[in-house]
Amino acid sequence: MAHAARPHRIAVLALPGVVPFELSIPARIFGAARDVRHDERPLYEVVTCTVDGGPVRTDADFSISVDYDASVLATADSVVIPPSHALGQVVDSGGILAEPIMRALKEIRPGTRLIAICTGAFVFAAAGLLDGRPTATHWGEAARLQALFPKLRVDPEVLYIDDGDVLTSAGVAAGIDLCLHVIRRDHGSAVANFAARACVVPPRREGGQAQFVQQPVPEVDEGGTAATRAWAVEHLGRPLSLAELAAHAGMSVRTFTRRFRAETGVSPGTWLAAQRIDYARHLLEGSDLTVDQIAERAGLGTGANLRQQLRLASGVSPTAYRRAFRSLEV
Repeated sequence: MAHAARPHRIAVLALPGVVPFELSIPARIFGAARDVRHDERPLYEVVTCTVDGGPVRTDADFSISVDYDASVLATADSVVIPPSHALGQVVDSGGILAEPIMRALKEIRPGTRLIAICTGAFVFAAAGLLDGRPTATHWGEAARLQALFPKLRVDPEVLYIDDGDVLTSAGVAAGIDLCLHVIRRDHGSAVANFAARACVVPPRREGGQAQFVQQPVPEVDEGGTAATRAWAVEHLGRPLSLAELAAHAGMSVRTFTRRFRAETGVSPGTWLAAQRIDYARHLLEGSDLTVDQIAERAGLGTGANLRQQLRLASGVSPTAYRRAFRSLEV
């Protein structure tokens, strides 16, 4: 895909009550992706449509006008549905999709990649396109999505899910994470990082929705763990015990564990393991270090352990992971 004759076309379907922030994400993020190894040409073309081509009311105090109707979906390589706060106008309480929207979705060609941000998953689900699929949505809507569409496998913990030709994300900023992931998958880390820098956002966030679910965030100067987390990231190459982390934060192990989970949504051990594997991914993508060297630098001990942990996290070996990114970036 990296050297396609034309940009990958992404069609964004704006439905009644669309949320302006999420509606803007695909154009902003995919629009920032450039062929950084050659002529910096745009790698994506983003077009926005409504069902009938007419204006659509947003959930803010304005409407939007677009240049396309749903027929443009037939020309898309990927279709994105952002969330709507007027979901009842789109999918009724029984999970039935409004007939005009169902007709619009029939314009999508078989094999087109489907991307849902937040409650956009309800639309694809109501069309029967997510049956049997692992699915993400906003944590506050996950239970309703699962109850309404029991054939789905809704995961309320993750920021996004990549299920090949169908990708779904949690709400708001998780849509940015998902779009950057798509760019990374299509064109490699260099392009995704370029887009992230252009949009002044992190190229990748680890963790899940649990860290954002109704959790009070303690101030750092009131005994938070942020300083210790930053310190730990700088010392991933050596063993870091729970006792040492707690001591750095000036807390007992029990207090540190409780506050750490309150701030991040996960245990210190789970968080630290994620940081190690993320750093290992970074080194696989951007360095020529051997697998054993990367394992040592990331604090994973041996190459065998890195292979095991990466396979659990990504489903592939370090060699396959590196080969995939290198083949996309040449």
